[in-house]
Amino acid sequence: MASTDEKVRYTPEGERVDYTPETAASSAQNVIRILEGRWKLVILFQLFGSNVRRFSELERAIPGVSQKMLIQQLRQLELDGVVARIVHPQVPPKVEYHLTEWGQSLCPVLDKLLSWAEAAPVEVRDRVIAAERRTDPVAIPRQKTERDPG
Repeated sequence: MASTDEKVRYTPEGERVDYTPETAASSAQNVIRILEGRWKLVILFQLFGSNVRRFSELERAIPGVSQKMLIQQLRQLELDGVVARIVHPQVPPKVEYHLTEWGQSLCPVLDKLLSWAEAAPVEVRDRVIAAERRTDPVAIPRQKTERDPG
């Protein structure tokens, strides 16, 4: 029986990885840097399931994103090895995007993250939703009440 303080982690290659609190935090921070950005997670969810999407399809599927921002977020995901871009040499240009194998492996990770978020206490979820509505100009507007003239 292994002791509880033994540091064992599973990696896809089956190798043992020992993390210290500092290296674990650094690795997690690097992952967050790849995923941070207002539209990146929405883009990923559009591409999960081996979906190949044209740029215009992504633009239509993500309301509120500007063309410039979508291009920037896709380029960053491409540089980070999460998304692959296919340019078809034709007129007009046809550009398609899909997740790389590594990008597709994010799906179960984000599913676990969703489960974790859903398990949050109600007051925490309510506080997060309220904060998002205050900072997100595209967020669903709240219902007006008799006491709320605006």
